[in-house]
Amino acid sequence: MRHLRRTSAIAAIVAAACAVGLVVGSASGSPRYALRPTDSGPIDPKAIPLGDGYTSSSPKVGYVDSCQQSFNASAGGAQAVGPWIDQTKKTWDETTKIAVNGSVSWPDASYKVTTTGSTRSIVMNDLPIDHTTGTFPVASSDPAHAIDSNPNHIAAQSLTYDLPLTPTAASSPQCVGMGVIGVLEDGVVLYNALDGEGRDAGAHEVLDACAGHPDQGSFYHHHDVPPCILSRVGNGQSGLVGYALDGYGIYVVKDANGNLPTNADLDACHGTTSPVLWDGKTTTIYHYVATLEYPYTVGCYHGTPVSSSGCATSQPSSSGGSTTPPATKKTTTPAKKKATRKKGKRRLAVGLACGSGPPPGGGPPPGGGPKPRR
Repeated sequence: MRHLRRTSAIAAIVAAACAVGLVVGSASGSPRYALRPTDSGPIDPKAIPLGDGYTSSSPKVGYVDSCQQSFNASAGGAQAVGPWIDQTKKTWDETTKIAVNGSVSWPDASYKVTTTGSTRSIVMNDLPIDHTTGTFPVASSDPAHAIDSNPNHIAAQSLTYDLPLTPTAASSPQCVGMGVIGVLEDGVVLYNALDGEGRDAGAHEVLDACAGHPDQGSFYHHHDVPPCILSRVGNGQSGLVGYALDGYGIYVVKDANGNLPTNADLDACHGTTSPVLWDGKTTTIYHYVATLEYPYTVGCYHGTPVSSSGCATSQPSSSGGSTTPPATKKTTTPAKKKATRKKGKRRLAVGLACGSGPPPGGGPPPGGGPKPRR
């Protein structure tokens, strides 16, 4: 049985997008939808601009400013292009995209946010606290298997992230690595918009009904703000739904018709500065904003990302990529070294052992290991 990734949430957004199109469309009333991630205009959920190729070595609106600048075509991810992707027009239809079958509950899920002094601590085990997941590994009988035969399992992790309670802007934006870039309120880690091959993960990878799936390290994760969270924010409202690893909030913002902002409304890091409810008070502060189109949440870090040990979170992997070391309850702070990006002048200090176990980005730990699947 085919499962649609979004149901009532998509129907509402389709209707809202059409309403916006009538306002900004041509004299004939035809909507002028965005056709590329860098275009202005409303987003048609049946023809979302495809993000393939929109990676950069510097901050750009509509791009992922990626620490990783080369990708392995055999790194994993979907092994076929789904029929919901129009390779000629470079768009994809979210209303017809299938999802992984299954409805698995996780009664041992845990997620807790506390504040002490100048620190916001997030302790979690990366299992969803308020929704089910699909069945992974993907069964051969599942229609999703023909497109994305994800063989990975979901497993509980032991994660602690100590974020600044009052985040501050870095001297310049920082690139995002592969792996954890934030956490969402369902208790699940957030990855950037790319799959292991550097493509638009939201379009290509077959996810479950709440837009999640596991990597080879058994880290269940999202690549965007999923429908089960989007639907919690009402029309004309905004809501905090997570935190990036630099401490800034990730918000869902909807206008009176239910429209999400578009890339053209946001800066190069996929955020903006405006009044939002922050720690119980209306505060004018920088924050990231969810969109329906790539890069979905965080295009680059406005602040400085951290892990539980205070190490920077991006590091080069032995497979040529960039991974995020797992945050753990017990870590040691190793010596740090400088890693120079292949393009651009920015340099990022990285810690090579901010925890133990396989990195959540899907790549092997430093020093070797199996080739990542996704």
